[in-house]
Amino acid sequence: MRPNPPPNYLAGYPAHLVDSVRHAIAQGKLAGALLGKYPQAHDIRTDRALYEYVQDIRNRHLKNTAALSKVAYDSKLQTLQKALGTHTAIGRVQGGRIKAKREIRIAGLFRDMPGDFLRMIVVHELAHLKESEHNKSFYQLCRHMGPDYFQLEFDLRAYLSYLDAGGEALWAISPASGQDGPGNAKGPPEQAALGRCKPLSG
Repeated sequence: MRPNPPPNYLAGYPAHLVDSVRHAIAQGKLAGALLGKYPQAHDIRTDRALYEYVQDIRNRHLKNTAALSKVAYDSKLQTLQKALGTHTAIGRVQGGRIKAKREIRIAGLFRDMPGDFLRMIVVHELAHLKESEHNKSFYQLCRHMGPDYFQLEFDLRAYLSYLDAGGEALWAISPASGQDGPGNAKGPPEQAALGRCKPLSG
């Protein structure tokens, strides 16, 4: 495993937080810290289940926004578009009028992640239904839907940095055995501080 992963996932964070993640990766402690906070993956495995999950959050927080026509996992998203999620409005002609059908796609890697990480990226994409830019209003809306949004984003970015450094996926299910990955390993996970994050400037 490379001790110093590329810093792109942590760009914009204070140096001491970036250093804490890099040090934990180099010392082999980041995986234990993450598993200690997020021991299990969620069970939202299908696009249908994901759609219902997203709609539930939307109905609780954004009832007046346009309905979603599609929500799905996309295994090609992170590789092709360098994104973890997307929101799109596709114009279609219906009865002589152009109506926008809104879709949300979530990177396939979130299928094998803790529920908190999935909730964070869903909140992010739902916030774009009202705020197109990553500005103060956008992040206020994210915090309204998920008060722990900023901490979850930081922990997620730490995990992505760990994967980028060659780390093993922590919550993936093995196709051969059907068993969970290290997230269900016996014994208490090793603890390491990731630090508390503050909002990125929007």
